[in-house]
Amino acid sequence: AEEPWSFEMMASIGEFDPLNTRVPATKIEVTVSCRNLLDVDTFSKSDPGKYEPFTFGRTEVIDNTRNPDFVRKFVLDFFFEEKQNLRFDVYNVDSRSCNISKHDFLGQTFCTLGEIIGSTGGRLEKTLSTVFQYSFHPGKVMPGVGKKCGVIIFTAEELSNCRDIATMQLCANKLDKKDFFGKSDPFLVFYRSNEDGTFTICHKTEVIKNTLNPVWQPFTIPVRALCNGDYDRTVKVDVYDWDRDGSHDFIGEFTTSYRELSRGQNQFNVYEVLNPKKKGKKKKYINSGTVSTPPLPYLPVISSPTSLHYMSPYQMNAYAMALKAVGEIIQDYDSDKLFPAYGFGAKLPPDGKISHAFPLSADSENPNCVGIEGVLEAYFQSLRTVQLYGPTNFAPVINKVANCAAEITDGSQYFVLLMITDGVISDMVQTKEAVVNAASLPMSIIIVGVGPAEFDAMEELDGDEVRVSSRGRLAERDIVQFVPFRDYIDRSGNQVLSMARLAKDVLAEIPDQLLSFMKSRGIEPRPALSTSPLPGLHRHI
Repeated sequence: AEEPWSFEMMASIGEFDPLNTRVPATKIEVTVSCRNLLDVDTFSKSDPGKYEPFTFGRTEVIDNTRNPDFVRKFVLDFFFEEKQNLRFDVYNVDSRSCNISKHDFLGQTFCTLGEIIGSTGGRLEKTLSTVFQYSFHPGKVMPGVGKKCGVIIFTAEELSNCRDIATMQLCANKLDKKDFFGKSDPFLVFYRSNEDGTFTICHKTEVIKNTLNPVWQPFTIPVRALCNGDYDRTVKVDVYDWDRDGSHDFIGEFTTSYRELSRGQNQFNVYEVLNPKKKGKKKKYINSGTVSTPPLPYLPVISSPTSLHYMSPYQMNAYAMALKAVGEIIQDYDSDKLFPAYGFGAKLPPDGKISHAFPLSADSENPNCVGIEGVLEAYFQSLRTVQLYGPTNFAPVINKVANCAAEITDGSQYFVLLMITDGVISDMVQTKEAVVNAASLPMSIIIVGVGPAEFDAMEELDGDEVRVSSRGRLAERDIVQFVPFRDYIDRSGNQVLSMARLAKDVLAEIPDQLLSFMKSRGIEPRPALSTSPLPGLHRHI
């Protein structure tokens, strides 16, 4: 801003005539920007706090600018058949008070949600007025009259059903020096692209003071805020040097996508920061520095800290612990160390098709992973490419492994299926049928339940007390072992001890289950001089 004094902005939105009993057609995200706001002292103050009908929410406060782009969005339920009247008020924040009447009223405008959505490209511009409306008649929008005091811009987009959370970290190297008495105070601003070629702000990092080589803190952001679930949508990142008066200096920019950013958690992604004006003026211009995404071991790209799939930089999650605990023991009995690994309950790219038995390797022709480390790597990578989705169906994976086991029943191979789940089973009838069928085959099933869910129904599959039955048929053998992982977690937080306890318990029944199959088929042990004294164990995950 050119003015010598500073002020801060905040906007609030009021939604009128809400019908909370109705089911919305969809959810709409509204982004707000303002342009050419007047100085707070160029007109008399109003007191907009006298009437606050159905206040919906407020943006963040932005310092020292007449042209704010608010990062915080408004997410509204959209009812196509209803007229949803909205009022937007803009304020100059004078203090830390939460009472809106304590701040300076800068202007307001009225519109409907349908008006924003129906505008070209979902972008609507309205003039702000300094006359505050103290009354509002449902179904009738009363436009403000009075002195024009800038423009407010709305951008609307229908939100996808993507619930993924991205976690990432960025650093920069050799950025341009912008401060006369120092270096630079860099920060990043993320924008997602729109169909009309414009960009919508979606995230700002913190400011790192006095450095040309900043390392920003890791941050989390909903994937739908970054790209609305479209992993290949263009994401633009601007690099600025922070100035106290709000006139932040542009250092440069680069473009990427969420899919490309997510790969940076396994390898270095390096982006050149380019300043188009400098590039046009200087023949020898190369760049204004670089920004990179350093690899962070076990840091999740699509998981929030509250998710059971969350990978902390400091410890494994329950899924990885169960895989490692059981896998590192049983893999010693597998000759080729190739393990088919499947996921169940996810939407797969590119069309979002739901699958309950997809290879973690993303290769339908070859689901094998090399060793337990290969299984873990495939698991981490799968989290970055699929959208987790219910319900929890077991039968498809059990049947897939059973089909493999049915091909080799001569005792030369035995299959162990390890299933790890955080949800209550949704297809119990089909799963019991699958278990009864599999009981006549050379295979065992280990089910590990993670998280706080109630797993009472799972006990029905563990035939220690009562043999599993389906359609009047009893399972030929007891082949299922179920345990809740929480029963094995060491109270002191010792993961090694927790994993050892789990492995000891879930694997204890495997030898007896293997022998029960061999005896039922009259298969004798191989001669002692055989180079392979035990039948090959084939483990599926």
